Amino acid sequence: MNILTFDIEDWFHINFEKSFNDETLWTNYTSRIEYNTDVILNILDDKKIKATFFCLGWVARKYPSLVRKICSLGHEVGSHSDIHNLASQLSEEEFSEDLKKSIDSIEDITGEKVKIFRAPAFSIGKSNIWAFHKLVEKGIEIDCSVFPAKHDFGGFEELGVDYPFVFTLDGVSLKEFPMSTYPVFGQRMVLSGGGYFRFFPYWFISHYMKNSRYNICYFHPRDIDRYQPTLSHLDFKRKFKSYYGLKRAKSKFERLLSDFEFVSLMEADALVNWEEENCINIQDII
Repeated sequence: MNILTFDIEDWFHINFEKSFNDETLWTNYTSRIEYNTDVILNILDDKKIKATFFCLGWVARKYPSLVRKICSLGHEVGSHSDIHNLASQLSEEEFSEDLKKSIDSIEDITGEKVKIFRAPAFSIGKSNIWAFHKLVEKGIEIDCSVFPAKHDFGGFEELGVDYPFVFTLDGVSLKEFPMSTYPVFGQRMVLSGGGYFRFFPYWFISHYMKNSRYNICYFHPRDIDRYQPTLSHLDFKRKFKSYYGLKRAKSKFERLLSDFEFVSLMEADALVNWEEENCINIQDII
């Protein structure tokens, strides 16, 4: 099972400082979201692949024609929060309000119920597991926020599960498609998305994907944009992860789509026998 997903945000959303997440500040930057997403949509159309697009509510409000185009081409749209705030930086009330605003904005454009969610930077972890309750309250049925390895902004390193499962928390159940990880030099690592995909050589990624029963890939439009501007004030680690490998990223991405068959998240949901999958009480691992 190879699942293809995209986080639809602009190139400047690599800045995770909460003070930066202000729509009025973003007018200072030239947007590349429409152009880059169109490039992706054309590639998918050419290869007859359907995918899942996690959109910011801000994108839906500012570029409604782009979101409509994604839907018209047969892809599904989920929420990626409203203005890209890290879930770990929000209170329960702030998270709930942000989620509702994003869902309402997307549904107003697509006319379809938003059922899937991914937190920015996989920023749901042990410190804010209450976020899963908020997702269920707002009608989310499938989550893709669990990062079963070390991560700067969240992560469930102790989980030990990198395949679809149903988790429970205080009586609430939610289907989860976690990031796929691979055993590299004795550690579980993510290879199939974002900066990880641009950093590791293609043969290395391909080898692990061919030998895994579950792969979920995630990309941002900026991941294949070698001409995007650079945010100069980022620290070295963030800058390296954001810009390394951009020169070859588009051809690498196209090769991946040629070498593997992919499905969208909802197509994958239909393929999983949820009655036989593990049911995990998330509180048991924290």
